[in-house]
Amino acid sequence: MTGIEKELRAVVAVPLPEDLCRLIEEIEPRVEVISDHALLPPMRGPADWSGDPEYTRTPSQQQAFDELVDSADALFGIPDVDAEALARTVTANTRLRWIMTTAAGGGATVKAAGLDRDALDRVIFTTSAGVHGGPLAEFAVFGVMAGAKNLPRLLADQGTRTWPDRWEMRQLDEMTVLVVGLGGIGAECARRFHGLGARVWGTTRSGEPVAGVDRLVRMEELTEAVAEVDAIIVTLPGTAQTHHLIGAEVLAAVKPGAIIANVGRGSVIDEDALLGALDDGRVAFAALDVFEQEPLDQTSALWTHPNVLVSPHTAALSAKEEERIARRFAENAGRLLDGRPLMSVVDTEEFY
Repeated sequence: MTGIEKELRAVVAVPLPEDLCRLIEEIEPRVEVISDHALLPPMRGPADWSGDPEYTRTPSQQQAFDELVDSADALFGIPDVDAEALARTVTANTRLRWIMTTAAGGGATVKAAGLDRDALDRVIFTTSAGVHGGPLAEFAVFGVMAGAKNLPRLLADQGTRTWPDRWEMRQLDEMTVLVVGLGGIGAECARRFHGLGARVWGTTRSGEPVAGVDRLVRMEELTEAVAEVDAIIVTLPGTAQTHHLIGAEVLAAVKPGAIIANVGRGSVIDEDALLGALDDGRVAFAALDVFEQEPLDQTSALWTHPNVLVSPHTAALSAKEEERIARRFAENAGRLLDGRPLMSVVDTEEFY
């Protein structure tokens, strides 16, 4: 014990290793972190917040778990990453002040809980947005490089042991890359592409400059901008405003041979329109880590399209993810106790 009076009772509502529970307390000693690992499903791998689906609680264990989360001032994670459990907990626990979702897109679960305005105003919801920026930016770079170097052609020739005449590959330092969404992930993408010599454009609502971005593009100018760039990186959250933003109109305007990478949310891209653009060559290559429906439907043409790279929403996964999120929780806990604004607060109108 440190002798410091604890000011915030934080209950861990999803699987989290014990050493990271203690790390939170070390970073912010005013927080008491409570976790009963016997009441949480075991993780099957890094950042497996839902845990083993075969795990079930006995009635007495469920009662103990509910009583535990109902005693919290703050929750690390949405209980069982489940909207119904979230709704029950917020209703039952009137002392609850703050919940941090372990997902960057945790606002979707908050929305699905159907909480009333009083509950949404009483509890602060934050996400892990930005924690995954580095790994996702690396996937975006990988996707653009795969398209620029024509990875599908290389693999096809290798598979048939074909040694063709030499052919030209595109160079990243001769390309213009448009980052659609300059939040935490977008800023990391911009930094990496700028470091590799690309000219970087980025869409913005605020108009605030972002390091590594050569030109800021207003969202109203998106259709005009895509006609001038070689690659488009999508980092936007899934909201009513962003649904199918990259749709038929935008894809009809792209510069022929454009490369697309999506590390935001699958709903931002109209997949039918994307397939049409891939088929007629307007889009030369698409690297997708997210999809409108996940898991991707077995009948989707994206699985077999020769110029599509399918990643099963795994680009953000890292052995360090759990620690990064624990550190984010500790930092936000300090902000809460000091009366300062928290990072990555969910907009409870648009839920991102």
